[in-house]
Amino acid sequence: MSRIVSVWLPRWPIFRALAAQAKHPLSKQVDPDRPFVLAVVATGGPRIAALNETAEVLGLATGDLLADARAKAEFLQVRDADPAADDAALRRLALWATRYTPTASPWNEANGADGFFLDIAGAAHLFGGEEKLLADLAAKLRKNFGLPARLAVADTPGAAWALSRFHKTPAFVLLSGQEATALAPLPIAALRLAPETRATLRRLGFKTVGMLLDKPRAPFAARFPTELLRRVDQALGRIDEPLVPIVAPPVYHSLRYLLEPIFTHDAIIAHANRLMQTLVHVLTRDDVGVRGLRLCLYNVDGAVETIDIGLTLPTRDVAHVARLIALKLEALAAACDAGFGFDAIGLAVTCAEPMPARQTEFTSATEDGNRTERCAALIDALRQRLGQASVRRFEPVASHLPERAEVLPPIDGEASAWPEPEQKPRPLLLLPHAEPAEDVTALVPDGPPRRFSWRGVTYDVTGAQGPERIAGEWWRHRKQNQHALTRDYYLVEDAGGHRFWLFREGLYGRETAAAQWFVHGLFA
Repeated sequence: MSRIVSVWLPRWPIFRALAAQAKHPLSKQVDPDRPFVLAVVATGGPRIAALNETAEVLGLATGDLLADARAKAEFLQVRDADPAADDAALRRLALWATRYTPTASPWNEANGADGFFLDIAGAAHLFGGEEKLLADLAAKLRKNFGLPARLAVADTPGAAWALSRFHKTPAFVLLSGQEATALAPLPIAALRLAPETRATLRRLGFKTVGMLLDKPRAPFAARFPTELLRRVDQALGRIDEPLVPIVAPPVYHSLRYLLEPIFTHDAIIAHANRLMQTLVHVLTRDDVGVRGLRLCLYNVDGAVETIDIGLTLPTRDVAHVARLIALKLEALAAACDAGFGFDAIGLAVTCAEPMPARQTEFTSATEDGNRTERCAALIDALRQRLGQASVRRFEPVASHLPERAEVLPPIDGEASAWPEPEQKPRPLLLLPHAEPAEDVTALVPDGPPRRFSWRGVTYDVTGAQGPERIAGEWWRHRKQNQHALTRDYYLVEDAGGHRFWLFREGLYGRETAAAQWFVHGLFA
Protein backbone atom coordinates (compact mmCIF):
# COMPACT_ATOMS: atom_id res chain seq x y z
CA MET A 1 0.00 0.00 0.00
CA SER A 2 1.27 3.46 -0.89
CA ARG A 3 1.68 6.30 1.56
CA ILE A 4 1.81 9.61 -0.29
CA VAL A 5 3.27 12.84 1.03
CA SER A 6 1.90 15.98 -0.62
CA VAL A 7 4.26 18.95 -0.39
CA TRP A 8 2.57 22.25 -1.20
CA LEU A 9 4.78 25.32 -1.61
CA PRO A 10 2.53 28.40 -1.30
CA ARG A 11 3.60 31.30 -3.52
CA TRP A 12 6.18 29.05 -5.21
CA PRO A 13 6.74 31.32 -8.29
CA ILE A 14 7.37 34.31 -6.00
CA PHE A 15 9.93 32.47 -3.87
CA ARG A 16 11.59 31.05 -6.98
CA ALA A 17 11.90 34.51 -8.56
CA LEU A 18 13.38 35.99 -5.36
CA ALA A 19 15.84 33.08 -5.08
CA ALA A 20 16.94 33.60 -8.70
CA GLN A 21 17.43 37.31 -7.98
CA ALA A 22 19.65 36.49 -4.99
CA LYS A 23 21.88 34.28 -7.14
CA HIS A 24 22.01 36.66 -10.11
CA PRO A 25 21.47 40.24 -8.89
CA LEU A 26 19.91 42.58 -11.43
CA SER A 27 20.33 46.33 -11.74
CA LYS A 28 16.80 46.87 -10.39
CA GLN A 29 16.24 44.67 -7.36
CA VAL A 30 12.84 43.53 -6.09
CA ASP A 31 12.10 44.49 -2.48
CA PRO A 32 10.33 41.43 -0.95
CA ASP A 33 8.73 43.62 1.73
CA ARG A 34 6.86 45.73 -0.83
CA PRO A 35 3.96 44.60 -3.08
CA PHE A 36 5.33 42.30 -5.75
CA VAL A 37 3.49 40.40 -8.51
CA LEU A 38 4.33 38.22 -11.49
CA ALA A 39 2.29 38.95 -14.61
CA VAL A 40 1.32 36.97 -17.71
CA VAL A 41 -0.19 38.07 -21.00
CA ALA A 42 -3.91 37.23 -21.08
CA THR A 43 -7.20 38.26 -22.67
CA GLY A 44 -7.94 41.90 -21.91
CA GLY A 45 -4.36 42.68 -20.96
CA PRO A 46 -1.68 41.43 -18.55
CA ARG A 47 -3.00 39.67 -15.45
CA ILE A 48 -1.51 38.64 -12.13
CA ALA A 49 -0.18 35.07 -12.10
CA ALA A 50 1.36 35.15 -8.59
CA LEU A 51 1.77 37.69 -5.80
CA ASN A 52 3.46 38.05 -2.45
CA GLU A 53 1.72 38.39 0.90
CA THR A 54 2.11 42.17 1.01
CA ALA A 55 0.28 42.54 -2.30
CA GLU A 56 -2.50 40.23 -1.12
CA VAL A 57 -3.03 42.32 2.03
CA LEU A 58 -3.70 45.30 -0.23
CA GLY A 59 -6.58 43.45 -1.89
CA LEU A 60 -4.86 42.08 -4.98
CA ALA A 61 -5.61 38.55 -6.16
CA THR A 62 -4.46 36.06 -8.78
CA GLY A 63 -6.20 36.73 -12.09
CA ASP A 64 -6.67 40.49 -11.55
CA LEU A 65 -5.87 42.82 -14.41
CA LEU A 66 -2.47 44.41 -13.93
CA ALA A 67 -3.92 47.86 -14.69
CA ASP A 68 -6.44 47.50 -11.83
CA ALA A 69 -3.70 46.21 -9.52
CA ARG A 70 -1.54 49.28 -10.16
CA ALA A 71 -4.47 51.47 -9.16
CA LYS A 72 -4.87 49.63 -5.85
CA ALA A 73 -1.19 49.29 -4.90
CA GLU A 74 1.18 52.22 -5.00
CA PHE A 75 4.73 51.47 -6.22
CA LEU A 76 3.72 47.94 -7.30
CA GLN A 77 6.70 45.84 -8.38
CA VAL A 78 5.99 43.79 -11.50
CA ARG A 79 8.04 41.11 -13.22
CA ASP A 80 7.16 38.70 -16.03
CA ALA A 81 6.23 35.21 -14.92
CA ASP A 82 8.55 32.43 -16.12
CA PRO A 83 6.66 29.09 -15.94
CA ALA A 84 9.54 27.20 -17.61
CA ALA A 85 12.02 28.35 -14.96
CA ASP A 86 9.48 27.57 -12.22
CA ASP A 87 9.03 24.05 -13.57
CA ALA A 88 12.78 23.43 -13.90
CA ALA A 89 13.40 24.61 -10.33
CA LEU A 90 10.54 22.46 -9.05
CA ARG A 91 12.03 19.41 -10.74
CA ARG A 92 15.41 20.12 -9.11
CA LEU A 93 13.66 20.40 -5.76
CA ALA A 94 11.85 17.08 -6.33
CA LEU A 95 15.21 15.49 -7.18
CA TRP A 96 16.58 16.81 -3.89
CA ALA A 97 13.61 15.21 -2.11
CA THR A 98 14.69 11.74 -3.28
CA ARG A 99 16.85 11.79 -0.13
CA TYR A 100 13.62 10.65 1.59
CA THR A 101 12.38 8.13 -0.97
CA PRO A 102 13.33 7.13 -4.54
CA THR A 103 9.86 8.07 -5.82
CA ALA A 104 9.38 11.83 -6.08
CA SER A 105 6.93 13.35 -8.57
CA PRO A 106 6.66 17.11 -9.28
CA TRP A 107 3.18 18.49 -9.78
CA ASN A 108 1.89 19.31 -13.24
CA GLU A 109 -0.44 22.16 -14.17
CA ALA A 110 -3.52 20.15 -13.13
CA ASN A 111 -2.12 19.96 -9.60
CA GLY A 112 -1.04 23.60 -9.48
CA ALA A 113 2.63 23.20 -10.51
CA ASP A 114 3.65 24.39 -7.03
CA GLY A 115 4.57 21.22 -5.14
CA PHE A 116 5.44 17.55 -5.44
CA PHE A 117 4.44 14.09 -4.24
CA LEU A 118 6.60 11.58 -2.37
CA ASP A 119 5.74 7.90 -2.02
CA ILE A 120 7.22 7.07 1.40
CA ALA A 121 5.94 3.50 1.71
CA GLY A 122 8.73 1.57 3.42
CA ALA A 123 10.82 4.71 4.08
CA ALA A 124 9.13 6.44 7.02
CA HIS A 125 10.67 4.13 9.61
CA LEU A 126 14.12 5.46 8.70
CA PHE A 127 13.07 8.78 10.27
CA GLY A 128 11.18 7.37 13.24
CA GLY A 129 7.73 7.55 11.67
CA GLU A 130 5.69 9.67 9.30
CA GLU A 131 5.32 12.62 11.71
CA LYS A 132 9.08 12.91 12.17
CA LEU A 133 9.69 12.57 8.43
CA LEU A 134 7.32 15.49 7.79
CA ALA A 135 9.02 17.54 10.49
CA ASP A 136 12.46 16.87 9.02
CA LEU A 137 11.26 17.64 5.49
CA ALA A 138 9.61 20.92 6.53
CA ALA A 139 12.68 22.00 8.52
CA LYS A 140 15.08 21.30 5.63
CA LEU A 141 12.87 23.08 3.09
CA ARG A 142 12.85 26.18 5.28
CA LYS A 143 16.53 26.01 6.28
CA ASN A 144 18.06 25.11 2.91
CA PHE A 145 15.70 26.93 0.55
CA GLY A 146 13.75 29.41 2.67
CA LEU A 147 10.51 27.74 1.57
CA PRO A 148 7.49 27.51 3.86
CA ALA A 149 5.60 24.31 3.08
CA ARG A 150 2.33 22.63 3.98
CA LEU A 151 2.50 18.84 4.16
CA ALA A 152 0.07 15.97 4.41
CA VAL A 153 0.28 12.17 4.29
CA ALA A 154 -2.51 9.93 3.00
CA ASP A 155 -3.04 6.70 1.10
CA THR A 156 -3.87 8.52 -2.15
CA PRO A 157 -2.32 11.48 -3.96
CA GLY A 158 -5.74 13.14 -4.23
CA ALA A 159 -6.43 13.03 -0.50
CA ALA A 160 -2.89 14.13 0.37
CA TRP A 161 -3.11 17.05 -2.08
CA ALA A 162 -6.43 18.22 -0.63
CA LEU A 163 -5.27 18.02 2.98
CA SER A 164 -1.98 19.81 2.33
CA ARG A 165 -3.85 22.77 0.86
CA PHE A 166 -7.03 22.97 2.92
CA HIS A 167 -6.50 21.27 6.28
CA LYS A 168 -5.92 23.65 9.18
CA THR A 169 -2.83 21.73 10.32
CA PRO A 170 0.35 22.55 8.32
CA ALA A 171 1.68 18.98 8.70
CA PHE A 172 -1.11 16.40 8.88
CA VAL A 173 -1.00 12.59 8.84
CA LEU A 174 -4.20 10.82 7.82
CA LEU A 175 -4.73 7.23 8.95
CA SER A 176 -5.58 4.65 6.30
CA GLY A 177 -9.25 4.33 5.47
CA GLN A 178 -10.21 7.79 6.77
CA GLU A 179 -10.21 9.58 3.41
CA ALA A 180 -13.97 10.20 3.16
CA THR A 181 -14.22 11.56 6.70
CA ALA A 182 -11.22 13.87 6.26
CA LEU A 183 -12.32 15.18 2.85
CA ALA A 184 -15.98 15.82 3.72
CA PRO A 185 -15.58 19.27 5.36
CA LEU A 186 -13.12 20.54 2.74
CA PRO A 187 -14.24 22.93 -0.05
CA ILE A 188 -14.99 21.73 -3.58
CA ALA A 189 -11.63 23.14 -4.74
CA ALA A 190 -9.94 20.29 -2.82
CA LEU A 191 -10.88 17.90 -5.65
CA ARG A 192 -8.59 19.57 -8.24
CA LEU A 193 -11.47 20.33 -10.60
CA ALA A 194 -11.45 22.69 -13.58
CA PRO A 195 -12.62 26.26 -12.81
CA GLU A 196 -15.76 25.82 -14.92
CA THR A 197 -16.75 22.67 -13.02
CA ARG A 198 -16.16 24.36 -9.65
CA ALA A 199 -18.24 27.37 -10.67
CA THR A 200 -21.14 25.17 -11.78
CA LEU A 201 -21.09 23.16 -8.54
CA ARG A 202 -21.11 26.31 -6.42
CA ARG A 203 -24.00 27.67 -8.47
CA LEU A 204 -25.93 24.48 -7.69
CA GLY A 205 -25.23 24.86 -3.98
CA PHE A 206 -22.41 22.33 -3.55
CA LYS A 207 -19.82 23.93 -1.30
CA THR A 208 -18.03 21.00 0.35
CA VAL A 209 -16.77 17.61 -0.78
CA GLY A 210 -19.07 15.87 1.68
CA MET A 211 -22.14 17.28 -0.08
CA LEU A 212 -21.04 15.43 -3.22
CA LEU A 213 -20.30 12.15 -1.49
CA ASP A 214 -23.85 11.82 -0.16
CA LYS A 215 -25.55 12.23 -3.54
CA PRO A 216 -26.28 9.61 -6.26
CA ARG A 217 -23.60 9.43 -8.92
CA ALA A 218 -25.80 9.10 -12.03
CA PRO A 219 -26.90 12.77 -12.22
CA PHE A 220 -23.31 13.96 -11.87
CA ALA A 221 -22.16 11.57 -14.60
CA ALA A 222 -24.88 12.87 -16.92
CA ARG A 223 -24.32 16.58 -16.35
CA PHE A 224 -20.60 16.99 -15.62
CA PRO A 225 -17.42 15.93 -17.39
CA THR A 226 -15.90 12.60 -16.35
CA GLU A 227 -13.26 14.60 -14.44
CA LEU A 228 -15.62 15.15 -11.49
CA LEU A 229 -16.29 11.51 -10.55
CA ARG A 230 -12.74 10.51 -11.52
CA ARG A 231 -11.26 13.01 -9.06
CA VAL A 232 -13.61 11.79 -6.32
CA ASP A 233 -12.68 8.16 -6.96
CA GLN A 234 -8.96 8.99 -7.05
CA ALA A 235 -9.12 10.84 -3.74
CA LEU A 236 -10.99 7.95 -2.08
CA GLY A 237 -8.71 5.29 -3.57
CA ARG A 238 -11.36 3.63 -5.71
CA ILE A 239 -9.19 4.02 -8.81
CA ASP A 240 -5.43 4.38 -9.05
CA GLU A 241 -3.64 7.63 -9.77
CA PRO A 242 -0.14 6.66 -10.93
CA LEU A 243 2.65 9.12 -10.21
CA VAL A 244 5.30 10.06 -12.75
CA PRO A 245 8.62 10.02 -10.85
CA ILE A 246 11.33 12.60 -11.50
CA VAL A 247 13.78 9.75 -12.16
CA ALA A 248 13.08 6.12 -13.04
CA PRO A 249 12.37 4.13 -9.87
CA PRO A 250 15.42 2.04 -8.96
CA VAL A 251 15.29 -1.72 -8.83
CA TYR A 252 17.25 -1.69 -5.56
CA HIS A 253 18.15 1.29 -3.43
CA SER A 254 20.32 2.04 -0.40
CA LEU A 255 20.63 5.41 1.35
CA ARG A 256 22.86 6.61 4.17
CA TYR A 257 22.48 9.78 6.24
CA LEU A 258 25.74 11.16 7.59
CA LEU A 259 26.32 12.73 11.00
CA GLU A 260 28.98 15.03 9.55
CA PRO A 261 29.21 16.26 5.93
CA ILE A 262 31.88 14.67 3.75
CA PHE A 263 33.98 16.44 1.12
CA THR A 264 36.69 14.18 -0.28
CA HIS A 265 36.51 11.55 -2.99
CA ASP A 266 37.97 8.96 -0.62
CA ALA A 267 35.12 9.50 1.84
CA ILE A 268 32.53 9.26 -0.95
CA ILE A 269 34.05 6.03 -2.24
CA ALA A 270 34.18 4.55 1.28
CA HIS A 271 30.48 5.23 1.90
CA ALA A 272 29.52 4.05 -1.58
CA ASN A 273 31.46 0.85 -0.88
CA ARG A 274 29.37 0.24 2.25
CA LEU A 275 26.14 0.91 0.36
CA MET A 276 27.14 -1.58 -2.33
CA GLN A 277 27.92 -4.18 0.33
CA THR A 278 24.38 -3.70 1.64
CA LEU A 279 22.93 -4.17 -1.84
CA VAL A 280 24.97 -7.31 -2.52
CA HIS A 281 22.89 -9.28 -0.01
CA VAL A 282 19.59 -8.67 -1.83
CA LEU A 283 21.24 -9.04 -5.24
CA THR A 284 22.59 -12.46 -4.23
CA ARG A 285 19.22 -13.45 -2.81
CA ASP A 286 17.51 -12.62 -6.12
CA ASP A 287 20.28 -14.10 -8.33
CA VAL A 288 20.78 -10.82 -10.19
CA GLY A 289 23.71 -8.54 -10.90
CA VAL A 290 24.15 -4.82 -11.46
CA ARG A 291 24.16 -3.43 -15.02
CA GLY A 292 23.35 0.20 -14.17
CA LEU A 293 24.03 2.28 -11.05
CA ARG A 294 23.18 5.80 -9.93
CA LEU A 295 25.14 7.48 -7.15
CA CYS A 296 23.33 10.45 -5.59
CA LEU A 297 25.25 12.96 -3.47
CA TYR A 298 23.01 15.29 -1.45
CA ASN A 299 24.70 18.59 -0.67
CA VAL A 300 24.10 20.42 2.57
CA ASP A 301 22.93 23.49 0.65
CA GLY A 302 20.25 21.51 -1.20
CA ALA A 303 22.01 20.72 -4.48
CA VAL A 304 22.12 17.13 -5.74
CA GLU A 305 24.92 15.55 -7.75
CA THR A 306 23.96 12.39 -9.67
CA ILE A 307 26.51 10.05 -11.22
CA ASP A 308 25.32 7.28 -13.56
CA ILE A 309 27.50 4.24 -14.18
CA GLY A 310 26.88 1.57 -16.80
CA LEU A 311 28.51 -1.87 -16.71
CA THR A 312 29.30 -4.22 -19.56
CA LEU A 313 28.28 -7.39 -17.70
CA PRO A 314 26.13 -7.88 -14.59
CA THR A 315 28.25 -7.94 -11.45
CA ARG A 316 28.09 -8.12 -7.67
CA ASP A 317 31.77 -7.32 -7.21
CA VAL A 318 31.98 -4.55 -4.59
CA ALA A 319 35.64 -3.75 -5.34
CA HIS A 320 34.92 -3.41 -9.06
CA VAL A 321 32.01 -1.03 -8.46
CA ALA A 322 34.11 1.04 -6.03
CA ARG A 323 36.87 1.35 -8.65
CA LEU A 324 34.39 2.51 -11.29
CA ILE A 325 32.99 5.13 -8.92
CA ALA A 326 36.53 6.33 -8.20
CA LEU A 327 37.26 6.65 -11.93
CA LYS A 328 33.99 8.48 -12.53
CA LEU A 329 34.65 10.93 -9.69
CA GLU A 330 38.14 11.53 -11.04
CA ALA A 331 36.75 12.28 -14.51
CA LEU A 332 34.10 14.63 -13.05
CA ALA A 333 36.37 16.30 -10.53
CA ALA A 334 35.97 19.74 -12.12
CA ALA A 335 32.18 19.53 -12.47
CA CYS A 336 31.35 17.91 -9.11
CA ASP A 337 31.36 20.68 -6.46
CA ALA A 338 31.20 19.49 -2.85
CA GLY A 339 30.30 23.00 -1.66
CA PHE A 340 29.50 22.76 2.06
CA GLY A 341 29.77 18.98 1.90
CA PHE A 342 27.41 16.07 1.37
CA ASP A 343 25.21 15.03 4.30
CA ALA A 344 23.54 12.06 2.57
CA ILE A 345 24.57 9.59 -0.09
CA GLY A 346 22.44 7.10 -2.00
CA LEU A 347 23.26 4.22 -4.33
CA ALA A 348 20.52 2.88 -6.60
CA VAL A 349 20.52 -0.05 -9.01
CA THR A 350 18.80 1.31 -12.11
CA CYS A 351 19.26 -1.84 -14.19
CA ALA A 352 19.64 -5.42 -12.97
CA GLU A 353 20.02 -8.61 -14.99
CA PRO A 354 19.96 -12.30 -14.07
CA MET A 355 23.26 -13.53 -12.68
CA PRO A 356 22.81 -17.13 -11.57
CA ALA A 357 25.41 -18.79 -9.42
CA ARG A 358 28.12 -20.63 -11.36
CA GLN A 359 31.01 -22.95 -10.61
CA THR A 360 34.27 -21.05 -10.15
CA GLU A 361 36.62 -23.93 -9.34
CA PHE A 362 37.47 -27.34 -10.75
CA THR A 363 36.06 -26.60 -14.18
CA SER A 364 37.63 -26.03 -17.55
CA ALA A 365 35.27 -23.10 -18.20
CA THR A 366 36.67 -21.07 -15.33
CA GLU A 367 39.58 -19.67 -17.34
CA ASP A 368 37.29 -18.52 -20.16
CA GLY A 369 34.86 -17.01 -17.65
CA ASN A 370 37.64 -15.13 -15.87
CA ARG A 371 38.95 -13.86 -19.20
CA THR A 372 35.48 -12.53 -20.07
CA GLU A 373 35.12 -10.84 -16.70
CA ARG A 374 38.57 -9.27 -16.93
CA CYS A 375 37.75 -7.94 -20.38
CA ALA A 376 34.46 -6.52 -19.10
CA ALA A 377 36.26 -4.89 -16.15
CA LEU A 378 38.74 -3.25 -18.52
CA ILE A 379 35.93 -1.94 -20.73
CA ASP A 380 34.05 -0.59 -17.71
CA ALA A 381 37.15 1.25 -16.51
CA LEU A 382 37.77 2.78 -19.94
CA ARG A 383 34.15 3.89 -20.23
CA GLN A 384 34.22 5.69 -16.88
CA ARG A 385 37.48 7.45 -17.73
CA LEU A 386 36.81 8.28 -21.41
CA GLY A 387 33.00 8.43 -21.58
CA GLN A 388 30.29 5.94 -22.49
CA ALA A 389 30.30 6.67 -26.22
CA SER A 390 34.10 6.82 -26.56
CA VAL A 391 34.67 3.07 -26.11
CA ARG A 392 33.50 0.84 -28.95
CA ARG A 393 33.85 -2.79 -29.92
CA PHE A 394 33.71 -4.58 -33.26
CA GLU A 395 30.56 -6.62 -33.83
CA PRO A 396 30.20 -9.20 -36.63
CA VAL A 397 27.76 -8.70 -39.50
CA ALA A 398 26.51 -11.49 -41.76
CA SER A 399 28.24 -10.34 -44.95
CA HIS A 400 31.04 -11.71 -47.14
CA LEU A 401 32.15 -8.24 -48.22
CA PRO A 402 35.06 -7.21 -45.97
CA GLU A 403 33.91 -3.61 -45.55
CA ARG A 404 30.47 -4.81 -44.38
CA ALA A 405 31.51 -7.79 -42.28
CA GLU A 406 31.76 -5.79 -39.04
CA VAL A 407 30.49 -2.62 -37.37
CA LEU A 408 31.83 -0.53 -34.50
CA PRO A 409 28.89 0.40 -32.23
CA PRO A 410 29.05 1.63 -28.60
CA ILE A 411 29.36 -1.23 -26.15
CA ASP A 412 26.09 -2.48 -24.71
CA GLY A 413 26.16 -5.86 -23.03
CA GLU A 414 28.08 -8.94 -24.06
CA ALA A 415 29.82 -9.16 -27.40
CA SER A 416 28.18 -11.10 -30.19
CA ALA A 417 29.69 -14.46 -31.00
CA TRP A 418 32.13 -14.29 -33.92
CA PRO A 419 32.00 -17.02 -36.56
CA GLU A 420 34.80 -19.53 -36.75
CA PRO A 421 37.84 -17.88 -38.39
CA GLU A 422 38.49 -18.88 -41.98
CA GLN A 423 41.95 -20.00 -42.98
CA LYS A 424 42.32 -17.12 -45.39
CA PRO A 425 44.64 -14.13 -45.20
CA ARG A 426 43.15 -10.95 -43.81
CA PRO A 427 45.02 -7.63 -43.45
CA LEU A 428 45.75 -6.08 -40.09
CA LEU A 429 44.61 -2.70 -41.43
CA LEU A 430 41.51 -2.47 -43.61
CA LEU A 431 41.16 0.88 -45.35
CA PRO A 432 37.91 2.76 -44.68
CA HIS A 433 37.22 2.68 -48.42
CA ALA A 434 38.95 0.67 -51.14
CA GLU A 435 41.27 3.01 -53.06
CA PRO A 436 41.87 2.68 -56.81
CA ALA A 437 45.20 1.25 -58.00
CA GLU A 438 46.55 2.70 -61.23
CA ASP A 439 48.81 1.49 -64.04
CA VAL A 440 48.21 -2.15 -63.09
CA THR A 441 50.19 -4.69 -65.17
CA ALA A 442 49.28 -8.40 -65.14
CA LEU A 443 50.71 -11.29 -67.22
CA VAL A 444 47.21 -12.55 -68.09
CA PRO A 445 43.91 -10.67 -67.79
CA ASP A 446 42.67 -12.76 -64.86
CA GLY A 447 46.05 -13.26 -63.16
CA PRO A 448 47.71 -11.47 -60.24
CA PRO A 449 49.21 -8.00 -60.74
CA ARG A 450 52.94 -7.65 -61.48
CA ARG A 451 53.14 -3.90 -61.03
CA PHE A 452 50.74 -1.19 -59.77
CA SER A 453 50.72 2.42 -58.59
CA TRP A 454 48.97 3.58 -55.42
CA ARG A 455 48.99 7.03 -53.87
CA GLY A 456 51.61 8.20 -56.39
CA VAL A 457 54.10 5.38 -55.72
CA THR A 458 54.81 2.46 -58.10
CA TYR A 459 55.35 -1.01 -56.62
CA ASP A 460 56.90 -4.04 -58.33
CA VAL A 461 55.29 -7.26 -57.13
CA THR A 462 57.70 -10.09 -56.27
CA GLY A 463 55.16 -12.58 -54.89
CA ALA A 464 51.42 -13.08 -54.87
CA GLN A 465 48.82 -15.40 -53.26
CA GLY A 466 45.29 -15.90 -54.53
CA PRO A 467 42.85 -15.32 -55.86
CA GLU A 468 40.14 -15.46 -53.17
CA ARG A 469 36.89 -14.95 -55.03
CA ILE A 470 34.07 -13.07 -53.27
CA ALA A 471 30.78 -12.68 -55.08
CA GLY A 472 28.81 -9.47 -54.83
CA GLU A 473 25.63 -9.20 -52.77
CA TRP A 474 23.16 -9.34 -55.64
CA TRP A 475 20.12 -8.77 -53.40
CA ARG A 476 21.50 -5.42 -52.26
CA HIS A 477 22.36 -4.20 -55.76
CA ARG A 478 19.07 -5.49 -57.13
CA LYS A 479 17.21 -2.87 -55.10
CA GLN A 480 19.35 -0.21 -56.77
CA ASN A 481 18.99 -1.73 -60.27
CA GLN A 482 22.73 -2.39 -60.38
CA HIS A 483 24.79 -5.48 -61.19
CA ALA A 484 26.87 -6.94 -58.34
CA LEU A 485 30.45 -7.46 -59.57
CA THR A 486 32.66 -10.32 -58.43
CA ARG A 487 35.93 -9.56 -56.64
CA ASP A 488 39.20 -11.50 -56.88
CA TYR A 489 41.44 -10.71 -53.89
CA TYR A 490 45.24 -11.13 -53.92
CA LEU A 491 47.87 -10.83 -51.22
CA VAL A 492 50.94 -9.31 -52.92
CA GLU A 493 54.41 -8.35 -51.72
CA ASP A 494 56.88 -5.95 -53.31
CA ALA A 495 60.68 -5.95 -53.30
CA GLY A 496 60.78 -3.82 -50.14
CA GLY A 497 58.66 -6.27 -48.12
CA HIS A 498 55.44 -4.24 -48.22
CA ARG A 499 52.38 -6.48 -48.35
CA PHE A 500 49.07 -5.33 -49.84
CA TRP A 501 45.58 -6.74 -50.14
CA LEU A 502 44.26 -5.92 -53.63
CA PHE A 503 41.21 -6.98 -55.53
CA ARG A 504 40.13 -6.92 -59.15
CA GLU A 505 36.48 -5.96 -59.59
CA GLY A 506 34.59 -7.76 -62.36
CA LEU A 507 35.26 -10.96 -64.31
CA TYR A 508 36.83 -10.53 -67.77
CA GLY A 509 34.46 -11.32 -70.61
CA ARG A 510 31.49 -12.02 -68.35
CA GLU A 511 30.98 -8.98 -66.15
CA THR A 512 33.30 -6.39 -67.64
CA ALA A 513 35.69 -5.77 -70.53
CA ALA A 514 38.07 -3.61 -68.46
CA ALA A 515 38.34 -4.66 -64.84
CA GLN A 516 39.40 -2.15 -62.19
CA TRP A 517 41.89 -2.76 -59.39
CA PHE A 518 41.65 -1.50 -55.80
CA VAL A 519 43.87 -1.56 -52.69
CA HIS A 520 41.72 -2.62 -49.74
CA GLY A 521 44.14 -3.31 -46.90
CA LEU A 522 47.72 -3.52 -45.62
CA PHE A 523 49.48 -6.37 -43.84
CA ALA A 524 52.08 -5.80 -41.13
